[in-house]
Formats: sequence, C-alpha cells, structure tokens
Amino acid sequence: MGVITIEDILETNRMITENKLDVRTITMGISLRDCAHPEVEQFCRNLYEKITTSAEHLVKTGEDIEAEYGIPIINKRISVTPIAIAAEACRTDSFVPVALAMDRAAKAVGVNFIGGFSALVEKGFTAGDRVLLDSIPEALAATDIVCSSVNLATTKVGINMDCVREMGEIVKRTAELTKDREAIGCAKLVIFANAPGDNPFMAGAFHGVSEAEKVVSVGVSGPGVVKHALEELKSADFSEIAETIKRTAFKITRVGQLVAREASKRLGVPFGIIDLSLAPTPAVGDSVANVLEEMGLESCGAPGTTAALALLNDAVKKGGLMASSHVGGLSGAFIPVSEDKGMIDAVNRGSLSLEKLEAMTCVCSVGLDMIAVEGETSAATISGIIADEAAIGMINNKTTAVRIIPVPGKKVGDTVEYGGLLGHCPIMPLCSRFSSAAFIARGGRIPAPLRSLTN
Repeated sequence: MGVITIEDILETNRMITENKLDVRTITMGISLRDCAHPEVEQFCRNLYEKITTSAEHLVKTGEDIEAEYGIPIINKRISVTPIAIAAEACRTDSFVPVALAMDRAAKAVGVNFIGGFSALVEKGFTAGDRVLLDSIPEALAATDIVCSSVNLATTKVGINMDCVREMGEIVKRTAELTKDREAIGCAKLVIFANAPGDNPFMAGAFHGVSEAEKVVSVGVSGPGVVKHALEELKSADFSEIAETIKRTAFKITRVGQLVAREASKRLGVPFGIIDLSLAPTPAVGDSVANVLEEMGLESCGAPGTTAALALLNDAVKKGGLMASSHVGGLSGAFIPVSEDKGMIDAVNRGSLSLEKLEAMTCVCSVGLDMIAVEGETSAATISGIIADEAAIGMINNKTTAVRIIPVPGKKVGDTVEYGGLLGHCPIMPLCSRFSSAAFIARGGRIPAPLRSLTN
C-alpha cells in the first residue's frame, strides 16, 4: 500500500467524521451445499448449525475492527447458497421453514440481514425453484431479516418471461401479506438480470455457486466524500471532475481493503471482493443525487442527469480498480429512492420520475431500487416494469434489478416510513396508465441478444 503519511491519516479521518464515509457492510458468504437432506427438518438443523458455527465471530470481529481503526462498519451480514439449490433435495412443498431457520440463525449470531432465499431461473425452473418462488411471500412475511432475490435474465440466455409474469404476482402477494407493515416484505425482495454471485449488499446478496466454502466481502460507501471533493471544483470541466472522482474512489476503496483484509485474517476466512458502491443513506450529506447536483444540475432528474450518472459510475469503477485487485459485486453508484434524501427531495419537487429513473439505470450499478407505488398497481404493470429493467440489463450486459413496493391503501402524495437504512418513500406516480397485461400473459422466453455469442 506504500507509505502512509500523517496527511493520509488526517484526510481519512475527515472523510469519516465530516463526509460520512463508512464501510456499509462486512458480509460473510457461506456455502450450504453440504447441508442437503431429504427431510426439511434435518436440512434446517444442518443450515442452522453451519451458519451459527461459521459466523459465530463475525459481528464481534466487525465491532473490534471498528473500534480499533475508527472506521464505522454499519452492517454485518450473511449470504448463503441460493436456497432453491441448497434445499432442492428436501421432500417438501414449502421452504418457509427454511426461511424461519435462516432468520433464527442470523439472529443468533447477531447480524443485520441474511440473504440467499433465492433462485436462479433465467432459463427455466427446477422443482426446487418452483417451491422457492411459491414460498417467497409467506417467507418474507414470517421473517424479520431474511432477504430474497430471483435472477430471471442474463445476457447469455435471455429473459424468462414466465418468471417475469409470476414475479409481478409474487410482489403483490408479498405486499398484501405485509400490508400491516407498509408492505415491507417487498423491500426485502429483489428481481435481477445478470445477478453477481459475490454481491455483499442487501437485499440481493447470495453466495454464488462458484464461490469458495466461505468468503468475507466488504461493501464500502461514500457519496458524501465524493460530493465534498466536487465542491472544490465549481468551474472545472468534466475531465477534471472525472479525475477527482477517480482519486476519491481510490482512497475510499483503500479503506475498504484494509477492513476486508483485517476481517479475513481475524476470521480465518478467505477475502472475497470489495464492492465499491456509492450506497446512500437517508442522512443529510450522504446522497448520490446531491453528487449529481454538485456537477451543475439544478435538481436530480433534470436533463443531463443520466450523463452525470454515467460519468460518476465509470469514474468510481476506475478508481476502485486501481486500489484493489478484487473489486466485484456491483461497484458503482446506487440510486435507491427511499434510501437517498436527495432522491426523495427530487421526487417531491417533481424533477425525478420513475421513467427518468429507468433511463438512469442504463448507466448505474443496479436498477429501480426501493420504489414505492400505489397499492392498486396491477401485477401485470409490475411485471412490465421488471421486463423493461431485465431488457436493459440483458442488452447492455450489466446487472439491473427491481425492488418495487406496491403499498396497499397508499396513493400518490402519501409517504411510507421504514426507518434505518431503508428510509422513507414518497409514493411515486406511474406516468402511463395503459395496460401491458396481454404482453405479459404471452410468457415464454425473450431470446438472448446477438452480443451473447462471444465464444
């Protein structure tokens, strides 16, 4: 890492104390492939023992590193092998007991979230996939910290439109079963195209099938640090802005690298990746939208927003890659509405629409994230939104995702409150009131694009 000067130490301290730099998460990925058993009760016992044994010291290690280095570590999390794969041998028609066991195990070791109640169905369904999908609404209603994800498209194989149709219905059922909690179940469900198997961020984290037995990955965040750096460049051109973001991302990634290597050493678990994603929080001064506005936009969503986000995302990746040999996950900029005060303000002042957000997802790290819509929004409309995002991911060979929350009883103008990192959501209007039901009902598979033929 070279010589660390007193100026480096002071600058890092300023980034933490004044600009809200933090390590958003230390996530331990755990393989459950050796837990397989035909009896679901025994599988649950195997799962509980594997998780509680593997992650026994995860939270304490994170707290120790935080205290010793003065670097805030906001969440400690676990991701596991997609349950549709790990539990497929179980003779059962419901994986809800598995979700409950995951919830108990995660609470026993003290983590904030556990991800991996997941299925990879871009090309079709196995028996385990079918059980998993059918179990999602009840599983998310019955648990507190279990997160679910479904990958239904890739650039290599196309889009599973049968699953797109089903996911609209699953989102609606999940909202209904958690309507007493503002449909929070939907905040724990992500629908992906090109999902990475090493993503440490929730709700989309799972432990990919090509990963090692256990790994430790770190997600770093620092939109406030980037905004602060740009405040000094009021008259700079975009070349200088890009260089400044790259240098800032380099410094942020170095902090994550330090934490990741220390956690790996203390836990005796291999280091996986650094995910350098500018993941905002609802706190003032920790907003990706405000970074874009610092480049000269009057409000996020104004013409030029997509170009500004493209510059930001690319510069963040370039800076991160210089700082670590193992950058992975999503790495770039997140644009979740509820978790970003600047995004919320932009929605409330009318500059940011769902349609503009969709355009922005073409150049950012993930997709339509933490979007609250009216409870009466139809399953077919939600499926149409999912299909559009999946198409953006498939054609552009990038990860896209949808985390949409149709809140029962809520209308445009209302707000839902989740608290913590999930923040609060204004109910966003859908500009089009026209139906996509006949389109979604067709099913089948949208073929992979020409660019998939890279062999």
